[in-house]
Amino acid sequence: MKLASHELHELSELIAGCYNTISCMASFINQAQDPELKGLLQKHFPLHVQDYNLKVEFVQSQTTPDITKFQPAKINPVLESYTQAPVSEFPPATPRTEVQQHTDREIATAYLINQKSSAKNYGNASVECANPDLRTFLENAFLNSNHHAYDIWQYMTKKGYYPLMAAPDQAIQTVASIYQPVEQPSQI
Repeated sequence: MKLASHELHELSELIAGCYNTISCMASFINQAQDPELKGLLQKHFPLHVQDYNLKVEFVQSQTTPDITKFQPAKINPVLESYTQAPVSEFPPATPRTEVQQHTDREIATAYLINQKSSAKNYGNASVECANPDLRTFLENAFLNSNHHAYDIWQYMTKKGYYPLMAAPDQAIQTVASIYQPVEQPSQI
């Protein structure tokens, strides 16, 4: 398939990112001790493989790949509150400098950071695409990583690995007082 030079560069970087994600996830699935974490990783894994394969097809195929083959994961809210963690204690952590086996917290943190970064990379790459099929595929890949990051963030929040707290009322009031709504213009 014909690609613009900047599209090929973006795609090459994204393929390398997927290569990393798949390799790390394969290891993480084997190392995860918590059945909930292991289940999330196993549920997400096939979509990362599909994503990778479709990107490879974009660079290897002479024709435009069928982008309908890849549908992003749906968002799955499970927390009761979006401003208050469901736990009151947050276990401290210190990075380890010698690791043979990753802890569930290390696995979840690595995967969360990976998916947040992937989502940003997909967003940046998609706005640079001239090819509408590639652009749409990358938008779907963004949604997939975004939703996977949300899933793992919720898991981490439930475990106390990621803090969640409400913004102070005074801070909200201060920001709210700065910006005022615009009346909808009748014509421009």
